[in-house]
Amino acid sequence: MKYGYFDDQNREYVITQPNTPRSWTNYLGSTEYGAVITNNAGGYSFYKSAAQGRFTRYRSNAIPMDQPGRNIYIRDQDSGDFWSNAWQPVGKSLDQFKSECRHGTAYTTLQSEYATITTNTTYFVPQNETHEIWHTRVTNTGDSPRKLRLFTYVEYTNNWNLTNDLLNLQYSAYIVNMSVKDNIIDHGTNVSMDPNPENFEDSDQGRHTFLAVAGVDVSGFDTDREKFIGPYRSYHNPLAVERGECSQSLAVADNGCGSLQIDIELQPGETKAFSVIMGIGRAECEGVAAREKYAKTEVVEKALTAVKSYWHARLNNFSVETPDAELNSFFNTWNPYNCLVTFAWSRAASLVYNGERDGLGYRDTVQDMLGTLHSIPEEAQQRLELMITGQASTGGAMPVVKPYAHSPGKEKCPAESEYRSDDSLWLFNTIPALVKETGDFSFYNKVLPYADKGEDTVLGHLKRAIEFSLTRLGKHGLPCGLLADWNDCLVLGHDGETVFVALQLRYALASYIEICAMKGNLTEDIQWAEKHLQILDNNLSEHAWDGQWYRRAFRVDGFVFGSKNNEEASIFLNPQTWSVLSGHASNEKAHLAMNSVEQRLATDAGLMVLDPPVTKLDPKIMRARLFNPGMKENGAVFCHTQGWVVMAEAMLGNGNRAYRYLRTFMPAAFNEKADVRESEPYVFCQSTHSKYSPRYGASRLPWLTGAATWAYHATSQYMLGIRPEYEGLRIEPCIPSHWQGYTATRVFRGKVFNITVKNPGNVEKGIISVTLNGETLDGNLIEVEHCPLENEVVALMG
Repeated sequence: MKYGYFDDQNREYVITQPNTPRSWTNYLGSTEYGAVITNNAGGYSFYKSAAQGRFTRYRSNAIPMDQPGRNIYIRDQDSGDFWSNAWQPVGKSLDQFKSECRHGTAYTTLQSEYATITTNTTYFVPQNETHEIWHTRVTNTGDSPRKLRLFTYVEYTNNWNLTNDLLNLQYSAYIVNMSVKDNIIDHGTNVSMDPNPENFEDSDQGRHTFLAVAGVDVSGFDTDREKFIGPYRSYHNPLAVERGECSQSLAVADNGCGSLQIDIELQPGETKAFSVIMGIGRAECEGVAAREKYAKTEVVEKALTAVKSYWHARLNNFSVETPDAELNSFFNTWNPYNCLVTFAWSRAASLVYNGERDGLGYRDTVQDMLGTLHSIPEEAQQRLELMITGQASTGGAMPVVKPYAHSPGKEKCPAESEYRSDDSLWLFNTIPALVKETGDFSFYNKVLPYADKGEDTVLGHLKRAIEFSLTRLGKHGLPCGLLADWNDCLVLGHDGETVFVALQLRYALASYIEICAMKGNLTEDIQWAEKHLQILDNNLSEHAWDGQWYRRAFRVDGFVFGSKNNEEASIFLNPQTWSVLSGHASNEKAHLAMNSVEQRLATDAGLMVLDPPVTKLDPKIMRARLFNPGMKENGAVFCHTQGWVVMAEAMLGNGNRAYRYLRTFMPAAFNEKADVRESEPYVFCQSTHSKYSPRYGASRLPWLTGAATWAYHATSQYMLGIRPEYEGLRIEPCIPSHWQGYTATRVFRGKVFNITVKNPGNVEKGIISVTLNGETLDGNLIEVEHCPLENEVVALMG
């Protein structure tokens, strides 16, 4: 079933039916002021952190799953009938209530029609501001005058700290102090305490947010939740709305809310506009200023246009036109936008990641940048430098880096028991990729501090990451598992060994050798790395190969993960793909391993992380048994891994298979089957239920996932084959044989490359010639240094 469509011209996803299988979300704002919003105006807002800066309330796993939210109730004063600007929370019959939601880039527009009244509300956060706007137009499409009374509604947290607000009620139920000043609501917490802006994590400090309306007069208010909703009611039938007026309540302790009452009279055909403004600061200060600033509609519209322009510019550095319309919609807007949102919030703010993960997880964040390097290289470099300073002087890394509290050189070094074996090795994927994108090879010489003590060049940080693994090898000469090795459900033990990280280490050593060779005069470092690479290769060849695929890991007690001898979890996806990505697998072994992936792990909904699922294996060995078969790490399609499959198949020249795999997990390919996938068809999810689950095909945990960045990286650089390298831009596509070609525009190092790929022979891979501005090149690498600002490239496959 289909619930919406891609509007490529406006770069929006349009939801035409509000009763989507699950709440479909979008993001507003920035890392300073952020918000999650759904297609029914649900979600929450926060300042700096969804865990420690949450000021509107949201309860996980509730029904409806996205309430409370940002509601505007509309009441007909003559009939007493009432509804909401979004279908929810009132939930009028869809035979009478028509709705359309347009999720765009950092804004969402909801339009509804009911009882000859049309409302149109656009939610957004103006650039560089710490407040949001709900710009609303109300139109009378009927033949008679209408008297309407509107009520805003937000439910405030008692304390900005999520845990305090939801769990520590013996404290938080006594600290709210609501007031109304000049018809602006002031939401105060711990109001007798001084603010402490230098220590954001101080949850006891005094804090304020405001709620104002610009463009119309306010005729009443409520700030006490129970007075507005009623003691035995809910969001769909608030007492104040049913009664027809607010009670001017002021909450002191218990629960605060924000309802401003607005009266509007409309003649037939008449429209009136106003803006609700909610943000950080005091009512009498920041609130008054915001209300004055946005009193005129043209100012609001200009601010919205600025938001759209800002975000669209961030998406314009790479666009394609292929024979696959769904791929075009997804690649040109939603996949890179998904990458930018994930870059901003890591795993810290969504309807699922609801504040329990605060800050930037090291392994996730370093990978997440790969999907943003082409669009925001300067911001990505700043974030990357932050994460490099989260590496300890041991070479390992802090599990989480908190941007608002990080002190490089002064952090506590993690205990040995806290290290994960893969964390710092992800730097070898992202740091070289950044340098290849920007062409700034001097970045390797930049000196940055370690988290705990000392400093080093970026290249020195990379070497320390390798040394961290080399000093923690097990009895097979492979890296130790430590606390975890990406798959947190494998209980390897500190001294168990991980084949996956061994392949990462191989990739790191090869990358390090390449960097040192280009820098020159580093013969000793090259020889050091080559020696360890040879030893590691021998150990992998001797211990990791299982006949048809690569094993996954070894426990000290002798248990082998991912072996043909295992009844359960006998094959894992990651070592097969990374045997190709790392360059370890010979051509024969690479094809054997990836054929095993095709036979054992491929499904119509993506590739399973392992097969078969675990139901008997001792959970002290593999905790995936916690999950039902076919879910999460227990045999689901773990979407983070899918891009690696596409990359590996493209490296092997299998364009048909790479494209088929891409389509099995690309959300846009399920737009017509949204009732099966259930989650948003415009963004990736963390995992999809596999064939072992009765919910086969359903996806969960949308938006914040490494799947977004790896899918974009795989599609752009391996399938489409437009790949930055140190010396320039390489054109090396691996596409399905039925494609006759495609076109692309890529901005690279400040220059525009209009690329046409032709495939008259219907091959999957192979370049016969590349012409640059009419001149045939020697090979398929474009050395961009002497290129003009705009260039025409034609690549002929064959």
